[in-house]
Amino acid sequence: MKNTFNKRSALAACTSSMILLSTMLTTQTVSAHGYLELPPSRALLCQKGANTNCGGAQYEPQSVGETFKGFPAGVGGAPLQGPVDGKIASGGHALFSALDAQAANRWTLTEIKDRNVDFQWRYTAVHPATKHEYFITRNGWNPNAALTRATFESAPFCTVDGGNQKPVSGAKHNCTIPDDKNGHHVILAIWTVGDTDAAFYNPADVNILAEASLPGGWSSVGGITPSTALLVGDKVKARAFSAEGEKPQFSVEISIDNTEQGLPNNWAFKLAEKINGTHTLVRAGVRDEQGNIEPVKGNNSLYAQKDSGVTRYEVQLDMKDDAAARLSIASQQPQYVLDKGLTKVDFSIISNRKMNIEATLFDEHNKQVGTTSVQADSGPTWLSMDVRSNPGAHTLTLVGTTLDGRTTRQDTQVTTLTGEGAGVDHDFVFPEGLAQYTAGTKVLQPKTGEVFQCKPFPESGYCKQYSPSANGFEPGVGAHWHMAWDKI
Repeated sequence: MKNTFNKRSALAACTSSMILLSTMLTTQTVSAHGYLELPPSRALLCQKGANTNCGGAQYEPQSVGETFKGFPAGVGGAPLQGPVDGKIASGGHALFSALDAQAANRWTLTEIKDRNVDFQWRYTAVHPATKHEYFITRNGWNPNAALTRATFESAPFCTVDGGNQKPVSGAKHNCTIPDDKNGHHVILAIWTVGDTDAAFYNPADVNILAEASLPGGWSSVGGITPSTALLVGDKVKARAFSAEGEKPQFSVEISIDNTEQGLPNNWAFKLAEKINGTHTLVRAGVRDEQGNIEPVKGNNSLYAQKDSGVTRYEVQLDMKDDAAARLSIASQQPQYVLDKGLTKVDFSIISNRKMNIEATLFDEHNKQVGTTSVQADSGPTWLSMDVRSNPGAHTLTLVGTTLDGRTTRQDTQVTTLTGEGAGVDHDFVFPEGLAQYTAGTKVLQPKTGEVFQCKPFPESGYCKQYSPSANGFEPGVGAHWHMAWDKI
C-alpha cells in the first residue's frame, strides 16, 4: 500500500462536552503536536499560503485537529466519539473553525498520480501511537456539504499499528488508494494517541489522477470547477498537458457571450460541451453507472484515452478589466488634530463593487503612519485608522480590488494633520512589516502609543516571533517583550 500527504494537527475542542475536552487538552496533551506532512493536509497548506482565509490554522497548523479518539463511533445511534459531525476538520476548536468550510472549490487539491502512496507525518511534540488510520470519502460524496461521518467510508482503507510506541517524523505508511476512487476526494488521516484520550484528525484534499480501471479505457485527468462569475468578453481555456509538456491540439477555449453564460455553472457546462464536441479522445462531464460521461451545470470531471497522451488539464480564466468599477474617497475632515502625536483618521469611501480595500496614510516623507483594511460592499463605507505622526501635509491612498481579483482601483487625496507631534520617529506600526524587523528597527505599538526598538543580535531574532495566538514577544504587550525590545 502507498500514498503521499502533509499536515499538522493538535489542539481542538470537540464533542458535546466542551468543558471536559478543554480540561483534557490542558492536563493531558498540551505538549502533543503533529501534522500530516505528505500529502499536505488542509491546515498545512494554509500555512504555506496555498489555502487562504484559514483563521488561526495558518499560524499554528500543528495545533489543529485534536479531540477525543473513537472515530467513527456515533453512527446508527451509537454513543458519539471523536469529532462532532460538521466539525471534523477543526476538531471543534473555534480558533480553527474556518477549516470546517466545505465547497468544491474551497481548498487546494493535491494531485495523487499513483495509487501506491506513502503517508508521512511530522511530529513537533510526539506521543505514543496506538495506530494511524486513513479514511476516504464515499463515491458520489457531496463536496459542497459539511464533512460528517456519512461523508466517509465506514472503515479505513489503510491502518498502521503503532504498537503504543512513539512514532518517528518522516516514517512512511505505505498504503494503496482503492481502485474505484478517482478525482476529488478528502482523505481523513487519524493519529490515535496511546497515553491520552485524544486522537489527531487531519483532512487532506486530493485529486486522484492515478491510472484507473474505468470502463471504456478512460483515465481521470482533471476537472472543471466553476467558482467565479464571468463577464461578457471573458474567456475560459482548458489547457491539455502530457508528461512532456503542453498539448495545444487538445486545448479548448470558450468566450462568454452574455450575462447568463457568465454564471459559474453555465460556463462550466459550455466548456464541457465544447470539449466533447471537439475531441473524441477527451471527454468532460459526470460518469453514470453505465460509464457514460455527460456534461452538467456544475463540477465536471475530465477524462482522456491513453492514445491522446493527455495526462492532465488546467482550467485558465482570462478575465478582462471591469471597466465600470469605481472607487473613491467620498469625504474626510478638513483636518485631523494630533494629541501627543496620536489621532484617529475617519473618512468615508464609495464603490460600486464589492472590494477588498486597503487605505494607507503617508507623511510628507512618504513614510507610512497608519493603515486599515476592510472588505467593503458596494455603496458608501466608513473607515477609521489609528495614526501616529507629526503635523503637516499627508497623503491618503485608497486601493481596492474586486473580489474576483480582476480589477483594481485607486484614489489619492491630501490630508492635513495639526496639533502636537509624536516626537520619537518609527519605522513601522506593529505588526506591519514584521518580516523586515532587524536589530535597531523602531516600531510603534498602537495599543499603547509607545515606540520600541528591536534589540541587537542575537535577541533581534525574537522581534519577528509573533502571531495572534502566540504573542509573547509583542512589543510592550507580550509576556516576554523585554527579551526582544527596548522602549524608547
